[in-house]
Amino acid sequence: MTSEAMTEKIKSIIEDRKGKDIEVIPLADKTIVTDYFVIASGSSTTHLRGMADEVIHELGKLGVKPAGVEGYDTASWILIDFLDVVVHLFQQSEREFYNLEKLWNGTAAAKRKSEQEND
Repeated sequence: MTSEAMTEKIKSIIEDRKGKDIEVIPLADKTIVTDYFVIASGSSTTHLRGMADEVIHELGKLGVKPAGVEGYDTASWILIDFLDVVVHLFQQSEREFYNLEKLWNGTAAAKRKSEQEND
C-alpha cells in the first residue's frame, strides 16, 4: 500500500468515526521521518480510543500493522506510527497546545490562525 493510499484510508476511517478538524500534512519534502501526518481531534478519551482502535483494526485487515502506538492509556494525544504515515489523535486542548500544524507549516488554517495571533 502506498503512503498516499494509506493516508486516504486513514482519513476516511477517522471521518467515519466522527473525527473533527482532520488535517493531512505532506512531509516527504520536509523530513525523512515520515511522508504524512494525519491529525484529528476527538471529543473524549473514549472517542480518541475508538478512532485509534478503528484505524488499527481496518489497516490490520489490509495487512498493515503499526510500528508503535503511544498515549493510548491517557488518550489525550494518541500517536499511531505506520512509518510512512503517522496519525495524531488529540483532545482539542492538547491539539491547540502542541499545534503541530503550525510547527510543520501544514495547512492554510494553521497559517491563518498564526496570522490572527500576530494581529
